[in-house]
Amino acid sequence: MAFPERRLRRLRRTPALRRLVAETRLGVDDLVLPAFVRQGIDHPQPIGSLPGVVQHTRESLRKEARRLVDLGVPGLILFGVPEAKDAEGSQAFATDGIVQVALRDVRDEVGDALVLMADLCLDEYTDSGHCGVLDAAGQPDNDRTLELYGRVAVAQAEAGADVCAPSGMMDGQVAAIRRALDGSGHEQVAIVAYAAKYASALYGPFRDAVDVTIAGGGDRRGYQQDPRNRREARAEVALDLDEGADVVMVKPALAYLDVIADVRSAVDVPVAAYHVSGEYSMLKAAAERGWIDHDAVALEHLTSIKRAGADLIFTYLAADAAELLRG
Repeated sequence: MAFPERRLRRLRRTPALRRLVAETRLGVDDLVLPAFVRQGIDHPQPIGSLPGVVQHTRESLRKEARRLVDLGVPGLILFGVPEAKDAEGSQAFATDGIVQVALRDVRDEVGDALVLMADLCLDEYTDSGHCGVLDAAGQPDNDRTLELYGRVAVAQAEAGADVCAPSGMMDGQVAAIRRALDGSGHEQVAIVAYAAKYASALYGPFRDAVDVTIAGGGDRRGYQQDPRNRREARAEVALDLDEGADVVMVKPALAYLDVIADVRSAVDVPVAAYHVSGEYSMLKAAAERGWIDHDAVALEHLTSIKRAGADLIFTYLAADAAELLRG
């Protein structure tokens, strides 16, 4: 008997054979590192719930950018932690806001060797912790927020961002940002839209990293996607593409591999996925207890995100993975 199924086994026999026929190839070029930069500190501050991740000073961020270039990681996305917050999140669009200053620092350090991205949202900068300014009822005022998003986009572009990455899930945000960029002479600045961003319970460590507490014990379920919904993501992605997004993102990643696959099958633009703080921290916590092999599981997780269809993976593991992939 021929046992045709043994053909599959034969191709698994050696590491070289497995490499030769692998369907999915994770590479350093797939990775983007999210990094936090904090105003007014003299030394990097460890983030307890994100082992191995820090709030950078301006100088330590320069060094981290140089390290990424040396590792071959092509992308860096910045999140700012300001000294002061206010109702409209004014430090998000101030010329001397921490992200704008950090963008100039990193550009000066590494030139065009890194794609410099900036998260575009107000939650790190507002005293409410919401992604937009609030109306009289204490809910995000969508249209007023869009005006501010336009100002943030221009400030980031003028500071040297290659990419603005709106994450607030406000209706019409991509169109507003595209108009603001084009109207200020920044037509070449791209938009990575957090198009399918879910109201996930996996963001807790991130909020520690950016010192965000939502006022009154509230949440963002009124404007982020319901984790129970799958088809809705394709509608959100289609809207952002119609408004001018260059890349669309699914966030989180591991808990939403089905959504990544759906989006990949529906669009021709690059698809990004964000391996979020909670997904990262669970891996670190289990590895610290000796329950799993950190490196093997890290690469398995990232490969699964790539296999689902992501072209870019935003992950706090970017530098670790680059080291492993370089061998």
